[in-house]
Amino acid sequence: MAGWIQAQQLQGDALRQMQVLYGQHFPIEVRHYLAQWIESQPWDAIDLDNPQDRAQATQLLEGLVQELQKKAEHQVGEDGFLLKIKLGHYATQLQNTYDRCPMELVRCIRHILYNEQRLVREANNCSSPAGILVDAMSQKHLQINQTFEELRLVTQDTENELKKLQQTQEYFIIQYQESLRIQGEARWRHSVHPEGGSEERSMGSYRGGLGLEVFWLNQAGRGGPSRVGLLECEKLAEIIWQNRQQIRRAEHLCQQLPIPGPVEEMLAEVNATITDIISALVTSTFIIEKQPPQVLKTQTKFAATVRLLVGGKLNVHMNPPQVKATIISEQQAKSLLKNENTRNECSGEILNNCCVMEYHQATGTLSAHFRNMSLKRIKRADRRGAESVTEEKFTVLFESQFSVGSNELVFQVKGRVPFAVPDKVLWPQLCEALNMKFKAEVQSNRGLTKENLVFLAQKLFNNSSSHLEDYSSLSVSWSQFNRENLPGWNYTFWQWFDGVMEVLKKHHKPHWNDGAILGFVNKQQAHDLLINKPDGTFLLRFSDSEIGGITIAWKFDSPERNLWNLKPFTTRDFSIRSLADRLGDLSYLIYVFPDRPKDEVFSKYYTPVLAKAVDGYVKPQIKQVVPEWLWPSFCLFPPSPDPASHPDPGPSFLPDPVLDQDGEFDLDETMDVARHVEELLRRPMDSLDSRLSPPAGLFTSARGSLS
Repeated sequence: MAGWIQAQQLQGDALRQMQVLYGQHFPIEVRHYLAQWIESQPWDAIDLDNPQDRAQATQLLEGLVQELQKKAEHQVGEDGFLLKIKLGHYATQLQNTYDRCPMELVRCIRHILYNEQRLVREANNCSSPAGILVDAMSQKHLQINQTFEELRLVTQDTENELKKLQQTQEYFIIQYQESLRIQGEARWRHSVHPEGGSEERSMGSYRGGLGLEVFWLNQAGRGGPSRVGLLECEKLAEIIWQNRQQIRRAEHLCQQLPIPGPVEEMLAEVNATITDIISALVTSTFIIEKQPPQVLKTQTKFAATVRLLVGGKLNVHMNPPQVKATIISEQQAKSLLKNENTRNECSGEILNNCCVMEYHQATGTLSAHFRNMSLKRIKRADRRGAESVTEEKFTVLFESQFSVGSNELVFQVKGRVPFAVPDKVLWPQLCEALNMKFKAEVQSNRGLTKENLVFLAQKLFNNSSSHLEDYSSLSVSWSQFNRENLPGWNYTFWQWFDGVMEVLKKHHKPHWNDGAILGFVNKQQAHDLLINKPDGTFLLRFSDSEIGGITIAWKFDSPERNLWNLKPFTTRDFSIRSLADRLGDLSYLIYVFPDRPKDEVFSKYYTPVLAKAVDGYVKPQIKQVVPEWLWPSFCLFPPSPDPASHPDPGPSFLPDPVLDQDGEFDLDETMDVARHVEELLRRPMDSLDSRLSPPAGLFTSARGSLS
């Protein structure tokens, strides 16, 4: 009973999610009054796929009904009278619902208990700010799963009723033939046979139930697959397909017993409805799995992949369809939704634009891989106003014809008007979109936290408020998002954010997942975070001045300052030497903010030391260094143990191109080590100045060292 006591403490969205778990299939009152009994039963010990466990499931159903009846009998008084009636009704309802399928009761209660425990656990753990963003999506997901459970139960009931109807109709046909033999066909047709009227009403009722369920499926199915995952799409396809087969069987029964009435018309209407649902489902789940590049160049290869999520469940792979790709303009895309005559129009020619979908047995996926498409030519339209050529929009249209069952369905993409985007959106909506885009692009479960979103809001709105709620009523225009430069910078908000995703995706995904990159903090915030930390504490943040740049800020007290910033590194820098190796080279960086030892965080990403060469050559190695002569008194680990070889010139802060006006080290302005080493190695050894000879076999330059 402890679980139910904790569940009753839930509040807000968690409480609403728990309430969604209950319904006619299992009332919440039953959970409340039988909490101790329910939590003490071995629901998890039953294998739902093992028919031998059906007997144990039946015992649990009988026990549940008996406990409800006992609870009802013990109710006394005026208030107890109503509760007694209600509990007795629930006992009868559960008995009738699960008598033929006790395993479904086990499945239902296991589902409820699991989600209750999950909600309690999340509430106890005080879910993270990033989790708050997706709370609405989680609630939708839970509601969809609950609807699937109810649909599956109703479908199972319909299946049982259909079997019962078939048996009753077969018995009725026998009785009908016997009646013909005794009374004669003429008398039968002009008399009212009570049993026949009853069977006709039963058939209408059962088939009407099919129609109601189809309309329910229609409400749950339209638009649903675009918001759920592959598993939900497949579950919905399976339920729809079962209902379609049930309708076919009902039509067959109607043909066997052609009783006059509205049954045939109703079945035809229901069949058309279920076909529309299948069409909507297939259209919604025909997706582009791998998008073509956003910028296409002529005579340049590009690839794309399309996939039919429910192809396996609907057996579309039995007759593999062909997919065709064409390029159309923005206007043609809009017209395509209004006029079928524009289907054959295009705005260019794509080579290798046809591909047959392949079914992968191991994964159950049906997809088409366009590996070698090439844009041969493009036909441009007149540009509007100040619109640049890069803003002219085209889209690649993928078309196919699918054969589902015995019917051929031709689909085109339905939904919103192509390229139509709202002029403005609220900041919370943009937050949700940015978080989903970030996690998808970086391929990480670590999304944007509340603090990250506050930083982005400050950057976008040029506001200093540190409360996310202050931005909830603000709107963001498209121009503000991706056309106008941010105040004081020469880039747009989207260009900066896209650069962050790009550098993380290409080079720093493991470090982001490890929490080693703080990222979304500015220079002043970095100063506030590091000011009270021990010397050698550093953090990694995204640069404000360089798109896709990452800079190192670290604490080290000196006569001049106590916070230092290294000039930002970009994707080009990390292609030469990784972030982990660069940090490993700087020995005075000791702790990753707030207090994690650097080697503990980054050592597993260091490039292994190469073995000594066996061909007599010494292999050069580029290392990250900051010039020792600039601040020798700060060096925690001097590069040479011999003071005579490196006389201490004392604290020196001479002007140098390595430092910019803000105190950042610009390593791009320093010496190219590889070029300098090559030049030195080409010169005779006796011609080298002794001042350039590497002490103790180590050559050090302003940019790197060779050992």
